[in-house]
Amino acid sequence: MDSSKPAQVVKDVVEAAVEKVGEALTPDVPGAPGSAPPSLEEPTAPHGPLPPKDEQGAPDTRTPTGAETGVPKIAKGQQGAYLTTANGARLRDTDHSLKAGPRGPVLLQDHHLREKIMHFDHERIPERVVHARGAGAHGVFVANGAAEKVTRAGFLKKGRETPVFVRFSTVLGSRGSADTVRDTRGFATKFYTDEGTFDLVGNNMPVFFIQDAIKFPDIIHAGKPHPDREIPQAQSAHDTFWDFVSLHTEAQHHTIWNMSDRGIPRSYRTMEGFGVHTFRMVDDAGATVLVKFHWKPKLGVHSLEWEEAQLINGIDPDFHRRDLYDAIEAGAYPEWELGIQVFPDTPEETFAGIDLLDPTKIVPEELAPVQPIGTLTLNRTPRNFFAETEQVAFHLGHLPPGIDVTNDPLLQGRLFSYLDTQLTRLGGPNFTQIPINRPHADANDMLRDGFHQHAVHAGVAPYRPNSLDGGNPFPAGDKEHAFVDVPVTVAEAPKVRAAPASFDDHYSQVRLFWASMSPVEKEHIVRAYTFELGKCYHQAIKERQLQCLANIDPVLCEQVATGLGLPAPQPTVPLAEVQPSPALSQVGREWPADGRMVGIVVDADGDLDDVGEVQRAVFAAGMVPLLIAAHGGTVGGLPVQRTFATARSVEFDAVLLAGAPAPAPDASPARDAKAGAPGARAVDPRVSLLVEEAWRHAKAIGAWGTGAEVLQQAGVAGSPGVVTGGSGAEVLESVQRLMAAHRVWERFPASVA
Repeated sequence: MDSSKPAQVVKDVVEAAVEKVGEALTPDVPGAPGSAPPSLEEPTAPHGPLPPKDEQGAPDTRTPTGAETGVPKIAKGQQGAYLTTANGARLRDTDHSLKAGPRGPVLLQDHHLREKIMHFDHERIPERVVHARGAGAHGVFVANGAAEKVTRAGFLKKGRETPVFVRFSTVLGSRGSADTVRDTRGFATKFYTDEGTFDLVGNNMPVFFIQDAIKFPDIIHAGKPHPDREIPQAQSAHDTFWDFVSLHTEAQHHTIWNMSDRGIPRSYRTMEGFGVHTFRMVDDAGATVLVKFHWKPKLGVHSLEWEEAQLINGIDPDFHRRDLYDAIEAGAYPEWELGIQVFPDTPEETFAGIDLLDPTKIVPEELAPVQPIGTLTLNRTPRNFFAETEQVAFHLGHLPPGIDVTNDPLLQGRLFSYLDTQLTRLGGPNFTQIPINRPHADANDMLRDGFHQHAVHAGVAPYRPNSLDGGNPFPAGDKEHAFVDVPVTVAEAPKVRAAPASFDDHYSQVRLFWASMSPVEKEHIVRAYTFELGKCYHQAIKERQLQCLANIDPVLCEQVATGLGLPAPQPTVPLAEVQPSPALSQVGREWPADGRMVGIVVDADGDLDDVGEVQRAVFAAGMVPLLIAAHGGTVGGLPVQRTFATARSVEFDAVLLAGAPAPAPDASPARDAKAGAPGARAVDPRVSLLVEEAWRHAKAIGAWGTGAEVLQQAGVAGSPGVVTGGSGAEVLESVQRLMAAHRVWERFPASVA
């Protein structure tokens, strides 16, 4: 294993090279739920808790005030071989309540029943109002030193390694909603720096719906399910959302990002992140600059096809979190580059005519390049979802020395809101003492008591100044790297409920985004607007949003209006002259294939000579091969991971056909609806469906031997991105080249230029 290239490291999935077909090949594909295989019979010999899986991590074992304890992380888990009460008393039985005789009433004195039910009744805490559906992982951030010239922040000095915890999430859905809905995603990173925790709480889109935090309840109430019926869940395709954004037109920029492919990412691993706001950095000399944060995924920015997203929501609503955790388990560690756009800190706080305090605007990368300042690698999954992912608490006011906020009115409101929400969710003001939130720096805050106080504070004088505690704690200065509230001059002005005139431009950057898209991405945006507005009940809302689209681009408006069966209105504002930003498009570049899934269809009666070799080649390329056959177990000595009944095209990034299997015994609509209508077929209809769906979703498809017959029967042979060859190795080589671009978009010429 080459640990210097973690994104290309694949877990040791092949124990020994297989020299001939027929010998056992035992790939350790990710996804096993436990750290040891279960026995057929219930275990009865006492032993301690099993160790965690190799890829699992946990918060550092620190005290509530940040000191290292030296205790192994596993010490936080269950202890001992025997069942006990919460206080450690060993129990003989947990299957039966204490009764007055076998058929008598349950006794009030059953303290074990009371404890067990009491704790169960209170297992849940309030879910987040937004970002309730999330997944998290541990990792490390390594700075490259490029930021040293603009900030005194110690964690950004060259070579400095900082532990992190990252939580990805959707915005609108509840905890039980599906992963692949069309929505904004959260990208929140907790840096455990030795100068205090830094929370970079961003999204996968660089702009937001609103310019002022006072509108946040409005946009969320508009996007959430309707209050009378509590539908629709986790989506914006309904009247209240479009009613709001068509009236509150500053939301149009974020809306077009949501309607683009950015709204349905393929994976958290192929998702950009943005700090959204403009922040201020201060160096050792006190000089300041303004910056915007960007996360750039090593695997590129890649999204789902809309039909795929809908299928996945039913087939695997945990698709994104499963993809993240399986990739980490397989050793294909997700990586992002953290970068900053740097701007002069001028009194106007603008750059190239763009107001840097407006969170509905971007600065195109062509005007201000993103400068890489370090690399994030996620290499451990949580050991306990609730203790870590659910209880992690972010706050934009968690800032290290060298980074400060600006007067962005949305950012200012978030500085209040994030602390406020933890009081309800996590039961009080001491949420920073929960293990996942504990600082990795000394904490001596003079805060005392309250719900869930874990620290045992010493001394008698939690106030300053004092002499009874010897004056401790003492104020810090520049030599001690104290936090700097940058002394920005606040201009004299009357108190008003208003926004600067520069905030009034609601359309030029939306038009910039549209003009920057490739033809295929424009097709997808048209489709998204048409679908979402088509789900609205009221005609007036559709017409009002069409007017907004007319102010963005006449072609976009006309295409959506045609789909809705409505006339296209004329613009009511002059159309801005814009220069496209190629950085906004997801199409046209090539990316590594680390952690991608390759489905290999095998026929038990066919030629299996190449399959083992292809499996090993897929593993060696940092991808995961999954064998798909008519039944489970093995085929030709090769373990089968998916069957025709359990597989669906959306799970795979590419499909290889090593045979043309005849219909299996369960290829009946009574047993599997994917088998379709009854009829005589040469190939199992579920294999044909697999190929047809992969073709529709612009994925690479390859076949050799009798597998080419499936392509012929499906009518896709010879089309772009469909390859055949004389051997599996030859076909895989061609498919890998196609996978570098993620999709074969040339298969579907766009009608929108």
